[in-house]
Amino acid sequence: MDSSSTEQTVKQKLRRVIFGTDTKAGRYFDISLIVCIILSVLLVFIDTVDSVHKEYGGVIRIVEWVFTGIFTIEYLLRLYCSAQPVQYARSFYGIVDLLSILPSYLALIFPGANFTLVIRILRLFRIFRVLKLLRYLSEGNILLRAMMQSSRKVFLFFFSVSLIVMVLSAFMYVVEGPENGFTSIPKSIYWTIVTITTVGYGDITPQTALGQGIAALTMLIGYSIIAIPTGILTAEISQEIVRKKDLRRCSNCLKTGHEINALYCDKCGSELESDL
Repeated sequence: MDSSSTEQTVKQKLRRVIFGTDTKAGRYFDISLIVCIILSVLLVFIDTVDSVHKEYGGVIRIVEWVFTGIFTIEYLLRLYCSAQPVQYARSFYGIVDLLSILPSYLALIFPGANFTLVIRILRLFRIFRVLKLLRYLSEGNILLRAMMQSSRKVFLFFFSVSLIVMVLSAFMYVVEGPENGFTSIPKSIYWTIVTITTVGYGDITPQTALGQGIAALTMLIGYSIIAIPTGILTAEISQEIVRKKDLRRCSNCLKTGHEINALYCDKCGSELESDL
């Protein structure tokens, strides 16, 4: 086998581990990457606390460089083994991968305190890679498909609520007026959203009897509709779980409807194939 063939074989093996999930090594790689991303993002959060930064700033910086080295190696490996490196580098997640390692290197070139603080925030882009990797997990697949399936219903719900908000806001602007804090319809929209979501900041309050009646109606509407998106998503998740069960077929007796986490067929006892 010549060097070119050997290199292609190495690339294929790396591609299967880094971009694929059909191997145990690939799954371990994805899980390890998720852990590293979450820990690195937590470091950014913790380092913004003054007391922690003053006492452990040096240690945090060392750990950040360790994560930067890991992410740099991972990014270079993705470019190396990708079938289309340029396309990957220009893709959304390719840009996210690059932005996640740039801050440390830019901080060496531009050591200004304010600039460095802004650049370090780019590390938070790593969290987008968690969203990308979640689709490789069985449970993440179910959740993502349920969200996709319910997107139209949620959009229609959001549109309907927006119409209700605009109507109530117009009423409040007419009834209360600028003298009671409702200086414009956008300001009334702000009050309506705060009220309908049951937050209730209290910075704007209706003073007239009719306005208070509309406010009470708004609160009741808020309590009535707040659980609707949850119900829509829950129903879709239940349907996805049923579909997932139906897809799991025993290769021996052909029985379907096995539990998602089942390892063996509950009819014949044969080992079920993994769906990952």
